[in-house]
Amino acid sequence: MTSWELSELPLTIDLETKKVLKSLPSAHAALAELKGVVSTIPNQHILINTLGLQEAKDSSAIENIITTHDDLYKSGLNLDSFKSLNAKEVQNYISALKKGFGLIDRSGLLTNKIIIQIQEVLEDNKAGFRKLPGTALKNSVTGDTIYTPPQDYKDG
Repeated sequence: MTSWELSELPLTIDLETKKVLKSLPSAHAALAELKGVVSTIPNQHILINTLGLQEAKDSSAIENIITTHDDLYKSGLNLDSFKSLNAKEVQNYISALKKGFGLIDRSGLLTNKIIIQIQEVLEDNKAGFRKLPGTALKNSVTGDTIYTPPQDYKDG
C-alpha cells in the first residue's frame, strides 16, 4: 500500500475573517443566479467545456505550455494536421479534468486511485505517484521556486 503524509498547509492568515464571511451571502446569490441562467442554455455542456478549456489553457501556461484558443479548438477536432504539441498537452489536461470530474461525481470522493487515473490521462502514461524527491515548479525567468509538490513518498 502506498501512502503520502502531508503536513498542514502553512497558512499564516485566518480565512474566516469578517470580510470573507460578510461576502458569503452575495457569493451565494451570484451562484444561484448563475445556476438559473445556465438552466436556460439548451446545451449546458458548451459552457462547462469552455470553462474547462480556459482552465486547462491557463493552468498549462503555468508550466510554460503556451497555446492559443484557435489551436485548442482545432485540436479538439481530432485532426492530426492541426495538433500542435502544446495543444495536445492542453487537450490531455482537459481530458483528465473531465475524467476526474466524472470519477469524483460517481464516487463522491477523491481517492489515491482516482488521482492515479487522472494522472494516467494527463501524462498519457502509467507512472503513478512520484517516487523520487526533488521536483519543484520554478519561474522560468527568475528561477524562483513557485511550488514544491509533496515529497514524502512512503511504502507501508
